[in-house]
Amino acid sequence: MSTRKFSVFSLMVAASMTLALCGSAGAAGKSIKIATQSPLSGDQSVIGVDIKRGAELALEQLSGPLEALGIKAELAPFDDQANPDTGVANAKRIVSDPAILAIVGHYNSGVQIPSSEVYHSSGLVNISPANTNPKVTTRGYLEVNRIVGRDDVQGVVGADFAKSKGVKTVFVVHDKTAYGQGIAEFFKKKAAENGMKVLGFEGTEEKANFDALLSPVVAGNPDLVYFGGMAFQAAVLFKQARERGYEGMFLSDDGFDSSDAAKIGGGTLIAGGGTYYSTVSGPASVYPGTAKFLKDFQAKYNATPQPFAAQAYDCMAISLKAIENAAKAHGNKVPTRKAVAEAVRALKDFKGITGTFTFNKIGDPEKALYFVIQVESADPSKWSENKIVKTLEIAPPQ
Repeated sequence: MSTRKFSVFSLMVAASMTLALCGSAGAAGKSIKIATQSPLSGDQSVIGVDIKRGAELALEQLSGPLEALGIKAELAPFDDQANPDTGVANAKRIVSDPAILAIVGHYNSGVQIPSSEVYHSSGLVNISPANTNPKVTTRGYLEVNRIVGRDDVQGVVGADFAKSKGVKTVFVVHDKTAYGQGIAEFFKKKAAENGMKVLGFEGTEEKANFDALLSPVVAGNPDLVYFGGMAFQAAVLFKQARERGYEGMFLSDDGFDSSDAAKIGGGTLIAGGGTYYSTVSGPASVYPGTAKFLKDFQAKYNATPQPFAAQAYDCMAISLKAIENAAKAHGNKVPTRKAVAEAVRALKDFKGITGTFTFNKIGDPEKALYFVIQVESADPSKWSENKIVKTLEIAPPQ
């Protein structure tokens, strides 16, 4: 090969490599991530894993419009272990990745609140499928939103239901977390206003042996035992109360809404005065738009979705739509985190599978659904068939 031909050939190769590298850089620049945070291990993983799965399914099914803009979206799941320290550590890793433009999560308010301080400081939008403590949104952060109701309403719903059942005396227990203690306090306040006598208000971190706590409960024999917290504790407490002879009614919150409750409590949950729980997430089948979701979830994961999986699907759908809108407003380029956060708040009447969503000025949905549900079977596989005894649609407090 002549020197001239070799030089031309070399230039062509170099040009091709440069174009290839530029193409790769452009493709990388068009890649984004959406993170999830929920407990993927530990006592609460049965719910947390399905929060991730719901978001994953939505990403697979709804990312077409972004792909049409040349933007590829990937899932970045994180395990917060239902632990605030782990959630915050994960949050710092999340915000340090510039490709992450939104986060779906968490399950526990006590994890979301400190973690979202990190999101806020970095301008990363957070859409929650499950967090109900008022402080989630009352801090007024642009970046923080939720699609479910609040405990200062849910606690009242529970107390009003107890009154409708003729409850005169109640013993209140909570798990000492931001979520569990918070909703227990809202319940207690409204119960007293409704004329109920509160025989006790106790916090506990116990998970296995509630003998000491149950002594005053059994002695006082209240009409109702209320538990603010999660299923893995509440179900053990309720079971041991039955075994010690308590025959009254049990009532808990949406933290109790897990098939693990039936796995732990078994027949003790349907004995005596029965077991009820309030929740901001009814069974997925209760929502008119979830038929396809239920079919697709079962096909993909060979399981019936746990509570909040459908809400996680909607949170991912909102994230994708906001990123799409922000990208279109910026010349089909990958938008900034601030632009995405603003686009989430700008959505009006977004039609999801669990409702139609417009966020108010602090990130609450303009209206939210609340349910009271009765446990009807000791079979965990039938948890989604529990009976809805009350449904309410209520605007958030102003």
